[in-house]
Amino acid sequence: MTVAIVKYNAGNIYSVVNALRRMGVEPLLTDDAEQLRKADRVLFPGQGHAAETMEYLKAHRLDEVIRDLKQPVFGICVGQQLLCKHSEEGDVDCIGIFDAEVKRFLPERHEDKVPCMGWNALKFKDESLKFEAENSLMKGLGDEPYVYFVHSYYVPVCKETIAVADYILPYSASMHKDNFYTCQFHPEKSGKVGERILGNFLDINSL
Repeated sequence: MTVAIVKYNAGNIYSVVNALRRMGVEPLLTDDAEQLRKADRVLFPGQGHAAETMEYLKAHRLDEVIRDLKQPVFGICVGQQLLCKHSEEGDVDCIGIFDAEVKRFLPERHEDKVPCMGWNALKFKDESLKFEAENSLMKGLGDEPYVYFVHSYYVPVCKETIAVADYILPYSASMHKDNFYTCQFHPEKSGKVGERILGNFLDINSL
């Protein structure tokens, strides 16, 4: 299996490389369109400013490449946000896989700090939101597993949401549409839970 990671002007990419290596997977870090198209799995991780990152992706036509990928694709952290249609961070149009608007956290209490940073639980069912999801990306994690987040912007809960987290308000911690999977948190920094999620992604059958 060839596992490719999209190489672009974002931080935190090498922590994902190292996480995969710990799992016995040697990923291909590349910005080459043909290599990305041929890979069995593609990861789109990173940390960075949405507008600046989209400018880079468009200049290198990587936004078009990512949009047209047919194999399983995993957007992580800013990767999730850039797969949405628009971000408030720099007021920029993004890749547009998910019909969702990325919004900035607005503190409501003194103790609400932005960015959201630290461990938080994933919920796969929330009666108040009329939300319940089951997805192969999240199999084998038990009830409300904890994962590690660092972010100032979030994707509201939408029809593609497969896991919810709550910080100031409930939001999409993970999403799925067609061959695109995402998470707002950092699986590569989330211990055994994160390793299981990465493994689940690698095991997903290609469409």
